[in-house]
Amino acid sequence: MFEKILIANRGEIALRVQRACRELGIKTVAVHSEADKDAKYVKLADESVCIGPAASNLSYLNIPAVISAAEVTDAQAIHPGYGFLSENADFAERVEQSGFVFIGPRAETIRLMGDKVSAKDAMKKAGVPCVPGSDGALPDDSAEIIKTAKKIGYPVIIKAAGGGGGRGMRVVHTEAALINAVAMTKAEAQSAFGNPMVYMEKFLENPRHIEIQILADQHGNAVFLGDRDCSMQRRHQKIIEEAPSPLLNTRLRDKIGERCAEACRKIRYRGAGTFEFLYENGEFYFIEMNTRLQVEHTVTEMITGLDLVQQQIFVAAGEKLKFRQKDIELRGHAIECRINAEDPYNFVPSPGKISTFHMPGGPGVRIDTHAYSGYTVPPHYDSMIGKLITHGTTRDQAIARMRIALSEMLVDGIKTNIPLHADLMADAAFHLGGTSIHYLEQKLGIGHK
Repeated sequence: MFEKILIANRGEIALRVQRACRELGIKTVAVHSEADKDAKYVKLADESVCIGPAASNLSYLNIPAVISAAEVTDAQAIHPGYGFLSENADFAERVEQSGFVFIGPRAETIRLMGDKVSAKDAMKKAGVPCVPGSDGALPDDSAEIIKTAKKIGYPVIIKAAGGGGGRGMRVVHTEAALINAVAMTKAEAQSAFGNPMVYMEKFLENPRHIEIQILADQHGNAVFLGDRDCSMQRRHQKIIEEAPSPLLNTRLRDKIGERCAEACRKIRYRGAGTFEFLYENGEFYFIEMNTRLQVEHTVTEMITGLDLVQQQIFVAAGEKLKFRQKDIELRGHAIECRINAEDPYNFVPSPGKISTFHMPGGPGVRIDTHAYSGYTVPPHYDSMIGKLITHGTTRDQAIARMRIALSEMLVDGIKTNIPLHADLMADAAFHLGGTSIHYLEQKLGIGHK
């Protein structure tokens, strides 16, 4: 087992990884930008290293700076959290080449699944169902693009092959708008991801977003840890997540879960990962695999009793999984609300100083946050300041506990999306068993790009 781990991230996930390490008796190194020098997780770490100014490209995305920090502190492994460098194959490669252990998949696996075109090909070969779409990247020939769209059927969605985080996507309803949409998405993809390749898929009108959490070791063992429903989202960004999905029965869950676990065995996957699907009319359609810990890993932890961060560490240390599929038991229901520093309805970020921060409590309530009274939310990073999670014996109990927890949570000095979450916990369609991925946008009158 490792003696010291460097955490190459910030915010609540840096604190979450730190807690997992401390419980295992592992020392931690916090890296931070100048903007985060007074952060809670920096103060609590055994060692800390400033790796650059506030801008993330000069600090948290600065690979040489992160590697140097590991070298000067004699860390043995690096945990990337999520976001930033967590799905950067070049970073994973550099970490291993520098003599450290990357707590995540192999670089070649990250590359395979990071390119959405090659990921779909790999999943088709592994028997995982995919959304109908183009065979690989779209060509430059406009006539061929129009022909492909006609074959798939409108509406279609154009996606960046190297995309993620809800960016690099454009819905097209008519042939007249197609070629321009492809050109715009290519330009956006080049700018955001340095890769102009795009592909086309059928745009499903009323799907749910279902994902399968998997865990695999370096010895060919893989299990799935149930599913999550992340359908409450806006512009492809998740707002509320829950586990298990109220839509699936045990037979459906086990069928798709085992396919995902088998796919991991075939591609020799290592670590934690998530298969994301659109689900409509009884059919699953693979959209992407996230080769890292998810923001919403918490709800899986609540229903399985497993610490996913510690499991990542065990796998990276070369240990075999200590359980088999038959040992995984899902207990009760869990819901997560992402608490963001933003206007609750137009989503404009709201950085600034938090004057009062009061966390809720009670049975089945968990909050993962790095914020506190007097903390200043910097304007340089993602607006999420925490995650509120509730667990209950039933879904209704988890919702009731979330409603109470939201009413108790107090964040003054900045705007947050707590009022939106309170509205959604009282929403009739959500109560009935969840909604499609387009529901929140329709409710708020946002619409698609």
